[in-house]
Amino acid sequence: MPVTHVPVTHVRGWLTQFGVATARPAAFILYLIYAICWIVLGNGLEWHSMATLATWGMTLLIQRAEHRDTQALHAKLDELLKVHSSANHSLMTIDDRDAEEVEHEREHVQHARN
Repeated sequence: MPVTHVPVTHVRGWLTQFGVATARPAAFILYLIYAICWIVLGNGLEWHSMATLATWGMTLLIQRAEHRDTQALHAKLDELLKVHSSANHSLMTIDDRDAEEVEHEREHVQHARN
């Protein structure tokens, strides 16, 4: 059977989208459904189950807070880029790129400044 390779850029894009999806309210609904099913159908209220559910819940809360802070920071930076006439306006859409592309662009901006 032939092996098909998924391009690395697609995987990076999926990972980014997955990270954004975990910051959405739907992730909390999925978490609650999973927790109820785990308690009712799984191990019940054993300490390991509760620790696992608590860890997952806290991870979602932290992800949500980080996403909110990042979006607020991007909105402020976008506004600054809009009003600064010599700014590179293409940077306003950089958050739509993969993390590696953002790092590359950041290095480019830093080297151009020197």
